[in-house]
Amino acid sequence: MEHCEDSGLDEKMVPRTEGEIESLIKRLKRIEGQVRGVQKMVEDNRYCVDILVQISAINAALNKVGFNLLERHTKHCVSKAVREGNGEDSIQELMNVIKQFSK
Repeated sequence: MEHCEDSGLDEKMVPRTEGEIESLIKRLKRIEGQVRGVQKMVEDNRYCVDILVQISAINAALNKVGFNLLERHTKHCVSKAVREGNGEDSIQELMNVIKQFSK
């Protein structure tokens, strides 16, 4: 998912707080640990259903991070663009990323 900062449109960017960054990094590191755990399960030739359950948990965790970012982007970046009269492009960008995210 492209963040408004990454799109070269810094004027639309509403920077994340240190707390937001820390929370996202913490969640992503937890997911990273889960992925390593699944890798170990495969290496240990564990039962398929147990591995699939863990993969499902990883997918749910990633979706939660993604929805958190989508919500924050909408409430901050898109909202700012709308207030400043530049909402159409920002809304279209949001719709495109929602389509991509929901595949």
